[in-house]
Amino acid sequence: MPATIASTPFGTTPAGDAISLFTLRGPRGHEAHLCTHGGILVRYLAPDRAGRPGDIVLGYDHLADYLRYNPFFGCLVGRYANRIAGAAFTLDGRPHRLATNDGPNCLHGGRRGFDQAAWHPEVLAGPAGPVLRLTHLSPDGDEGFPSALRVTADHELADDGTLRFTLTATTDAPTVVNLTQHTYFNLGNTADILGHELQLDAERFLPVDANLIPTGERRPVAGTPFDFRRPTPVGARIAADDEQLRRGRGYDHTYIPGQPADTLARHGRVRDPASGRTLEVWSTAPGVQFYSGNFLDGRATGKGGRPHGHRAGLCLEPQAFPDSPNQPAFPSCVLRPGGTYRHVIEYRPGVD
Repeated sequence: MPATIASTPFGTTPAGDAISLFTLRGPRGHEAHLCTHGGILVRYLAPDRAGRPGDIVLGYDHLADYLRYNPFFGCLVGRYANRIAGAAFTLDGRPHRLATNDGPNCLHGGRRGFDQAAWHPEVLAGPAGPVLRLTHLSPDGDEGFPSALRVTADHELADDGTLRFTLTATTDAPTVVNLTQHTYFNLGNTADILGHELQLDAERFLPVDANLIPTGERRPVAGTPFDFRRPTPVGARIAADDEQLRRGRGYDHTYIPGQPADTLARHGRVRDPASGRTLEVWSTAPGVQFYSGNFLDGRATGKGGRPHGHRAGLCLEPQAFPDSPNQPAFPSCVLRPGGTYRHVIEYRPGVD
């Protein structure tokens, strides 16, 4: 039996945009609730080992809270996910200055990235069930980025609870593109995720400088606190005496799974021992950013009045390498007219 999709009003933005909340409901207790403001994954319900559904993502009950303060809970991120050094890059000999919102850098698309856009929704008939399509047109010069960019985000919920995002983009002039989904996960509704067991399918990661910009090195994880090739509690080595951990205030680094270009592959797996819930993240991107919620500080009071304190959730964000527009040795993130950017992400929940 395929998933169903229904919508309800979720509020109105100060600009007058009516925001809808779409519920994708599967046959085995899985649900994904997505709103058209920022394409936010508001709730994602998955059963525990006893079959009890529970929400496994951080966020808010009301649109007003997302508008007031949102550290990228659950949103679609663009035009360029992660950091661009100095909020500037040169493309085809032409320099571009971007909005700064992370010290000297441009982070996640600038001050008003795709996470704050009102996306246009459609429900389409897909081969395996209904598809929620969100569309956004980013104009030329948006936050300093060149070209008009048309972006679509297709959302599908499979019978087994897999939530699939297909992100595509086309352009009318050369530009750079790096889109991802920025959900914070907590599989057990615990105060923090330090006891969650994490496995990352990567032999190398990208060290960063003091501004959290990759240095260009691709460092082996072996023998470092960054080695999650075997399931390891997130908190096992997070306080180790390591310069990279000090710079990120914990983990805030890109890992390199190393699969062939544009191939869907597993990037990581998370397990909550208490509930038995597991989550695998699959993607076609060349990297995955592991962020351990280091900058959460309790300012966000989430669903049901629960504060989101330090390390209350973790993110696994499949994406291109940070600062790729300024680092030619990294995989290219340039999109040109006539081409199509395409990125597939899958969240695969389970139990053990």
